[in-house]
Order: sequence, then structure tokens, then C-alpha cells
Amino acid sequence: MKTRVAVLGAGPAGLTASYLLSKRGVPVVVLESDPVHVGGLSKTLQHRGYHFDIGGHRFFSKAKAVEDLWTELLPDDLLQRPRSSRIYYQGKFFDYPLKPMEALAKLGPLEAMRCVLSFARARLSRGAHTRSLEDWVVHQFGRRLYEIFFKTYTEKVWGIPCSEISADWAAQRIKGLSLWSAVVHGLLPKPKGRENVIKTLIDSFRYPRLGPGMMWQAAARKTREQGGQVLLGHTVTGLTAREDGAWEVAGRRADGTPFTVEAEHVISSAPLREVVLELRPAVPPEAREAAERLRYRDFITVALILKERDRFSDNWIYIHDPGVKVGRVQNFKSWSPEMIPDPATTCYGLEYFCFEGDGLWSSPDPVLVDLARRELEKLGLAEPGDLLEGVVLRQQKAYPVYDEGYAARVQAIRSALTAGYPRLHLVGRNGMHKYNNQDHAMMTAMLTVENIVAGREIYDVWGVNQDAEYHEAGSAGADTLPGGVRSVPMRRGEA
Repeated sequence: MKTRVAVLGAGPAGLTASYLLSKRGVPVVVLESDPVHVGGLSKTLQHRGYHFDIGGHRFFSKAKAVEDLWTELLPDDLLQRPRSSRIYYQGKFFDYPLKPMEALAKLGPLEAMRCVLSFARARLSRGAHTRSLEDWVVHQFGRRLYEIFFKTYTEKVWGIPCSEISADWAAQRIKGLSLWSAVVHGLLPKPKGRENVIKTLIDSFRYPRLGPGMMWQAAARKTREQGGQVLLGHTVTGLTAREDGAWEVAGRRADGTPFTVEAEHVISSAPLREVVLELRPAVPPEAREAAERLRYRDFITVALILKERDRFSDNWIYIHDPGVKVGRVQNFKSWSPEMIPDPATTCYGLEYFCFEGDGLWSSPDPVLVDLARRELEKLGLAEPGDLLEGVVLRQQKAYPVYDEGYAARVQAIRSALTAGYPRLHLVGRNGMHKYNNQDHAMMTAMLTVENIVAGREIYDVWGVNQDAEYHEAGSAGADTLPGGVRSVPMRRGEA
């Protein structure tokens, strides 16, 4: 096969790129290893008419271009849903984002006073060193609130102590959120305009009526209708940069037969570690070593179909109880009632964070279903005899790990790729080893498409961040994308 652009991965970033390229008449081939589903981490699985969202995906973005693209892809199937989340701690449920007065009341007067004093002490410690996530959150909220509302859940997610997680994760994921902003949010009228809302504090979001996979199925279908190819069951095993600047992408199909794609450009949303190790000619030894040391956190969802008892209406509940292994419980009916075919039933997704090959990951499906049932009953979210059926869903490389030293490793890889492989474009969460939400992953793809079409690096894709300052930056008269997204000059010294 020959094409102008080969795209590795059919997740939000890969399919955004393929849809926009094919829309502009650029030949594109998408290579996806999954033989059945598109959507990557945003895919939706089905079982007997029940739809399961992997990880939960709220469709909300400060970037108008992203919101417009969602509407363009799925104009008639997006629901407006209320946002509702809570924290389970010591047998009690706390609204999330936290409502300070409610939280302090439920913690009791003594614990409430300790939290207030701890917060005051943290705010007085100016210039505190924030190397780790623990440092960052303690400085922002105080040690007591950190221990109650951050530590247990975060360590379930990552499988390592908060003291070993880079502060970059906290700065990226909850940047702009403070105890004061939460108080203001709880007491004052909501600000008008999406650009004024901290994502953590949004009150509603859009959601495809049959799950997020519906969005990416539409993107794949429209890519094909526009002349592009989306090939499932195609696993990439090698990337060769030829002397003439073109690429040869080699791999195998689901039936084991080999394939090769020749392309001018490669857009990769595949895990960065694997891509670097597959490159030929090989990257310098220091970049290869950096890639080999990148880590990923894997993920299991145990979907339990239950008798409906209206135990909770939240989108999900964060479980801060160290006495159970589950980290979060989703309520799929709260995402969209249409995901549950029988109104007399409901479906909860219990999320377990693990490393591929560890005890949880390797447990047989019946063992995991039984574990989820027992933990759900222990949390008071189900009664004995409620379970009708259980389904286990495993997701590899759900989260790039922000451990100590990850940033230096990614920088070493970026430098090697910029110098030796100028037509390899990294996008998305795993492609950039950057904990992007799906809208940020999409934006990296949108900017990459503009760079390829223009034939030069107009946009610094690595400048896309969690709070959209990048999208709003730029000087008057700068190049703009549809939807008003402005360009930011490339910072060559950082490449």
C-alpha cells in the first residue's frame, strides 16, 4: 500500500487526524491492532445490549474547534448530561468537587479543625519545594486534605507512592483548582462562558447516547467515505525511515499475513516506548534507554449487571477506602440511560488499576467478577443476590506513568526524533507519553494535520496543555485554525 500519511492507532487522536486529512483530500491509511473496535481508550464495548465505557469520558472542552468537531462528527446523537461525582471515605459520601462546608461537617469538628489548620500552615510555607505529587498537593491543600482526599485513590491509580510521582501530573491534571475556587464554586453563581470554568468544576457535559465509541465509529466511517482507509487487525511491528525521506511501515494482519505501507509521513498515537524500539535506523543508545524505562499503568473494568435499586445516580464514585481494591465505580446508566436496555436493571463498572502480568491482571474473569461483587456489597452499593451477570474488560497501557525522571526521558526521545525522523509526528496520550484528555489528544492531532498540510511546523504540538492556555495564546494576526485556535511559534530550542 502507498499513501501520503500513515496513522498508527484508531483512538481519538488517530481518527481525528485521519478524518481531517481525508476531508482535505490527503490520502491516509489508519493502522489499528484491535480487530473489532475503534476508539482506543475511548472505545465502547457491548454485551447483550449493554454498553460499557472504558474509563469514563466527558465531552467538554475549552477549545471551540474541538467542540465543533464533536458536533460535526455526531450531530444528532449527543446528550447533555449533568455532571455528578462523589468520594467515598470512611463509610461516607462527599460531593466532588468538594463542598467545603459539607466536607468539614461530615469529617466532624476535630478533623475539620485539623484540616483548616493544615491548610493554613501549607499556605504560609511559601516557596516550598514541589518535586513530587505529594509535595504539590500538600502545598496546595494542606497535608490533612491530601491524606484524606488524594493519597489513597492516587496510589491505587499509579501503584507507587505519591512521593515517587512527578509533580507534573498534579500541575497538569488539577492546575487552576484551589480550595478557594472550590468554595467560590459552591457559594456563588456559576461563571458564564466555558473558558471561565475550571474543568474539574464543570456542571454538565455532552455524551454520545450509546457511549464514546459511537463518536469514533462515526469518525472511522466518515474517513472511509472521504477516501481514507481504516484497517483493523493491523499490528505494526517495524518503522523504517528511508534515505529518500519516506517511510516503510511493516506489520502483520490479524490472520498473521504481513503487510507494508509506504508513506511520506507517519502520525503515531501508539505507545511511545514501542514506537521508539521499532524504529530503523535505530535511535541513539541514550534515547533507546530512555524509551525502555518509560512505564505504563494498565486497567481492568469489571462491569456488573445488577437489579436496579437506585443506590446512586453519580457518573462515578472515587473510592478512597484502602480496605477495598476498587478505585472507582462508574454508573453507566448515569452516563446515558440508553446504554442500559432493561430499565429494571443497571450496570456498574468497577475500575481496578494494575500492571500487566500482576496478580489482578492475571486473575481469571470469574475471580474478578466475584471480587467486584463482594466489594460493591461492602461499599453498600449492592445487596446479596443483586448480581445478574459480570463482564471483565482489560485495557493495556491506559496511563503513561509520571514517575520521577519521566520528563527527562521524554525530552531525550524528543530530541532524537526531531534530529533523525522529521516526518514522524507524535500525537495523543500514549503517543506523546503525556496524560492528555481526549480533547487535548484531538488537538495535538488537529495541529499536526495543519503542519503536514502546510509543509512546515506552524504549530508547537507539544504546547497543548490541560487548561487550554495554549489554544488561547498567540499574537494578533497569527494563523488560526477553524474555531479560532491560534498558532504559537515553534520553540526550536525545546525540541
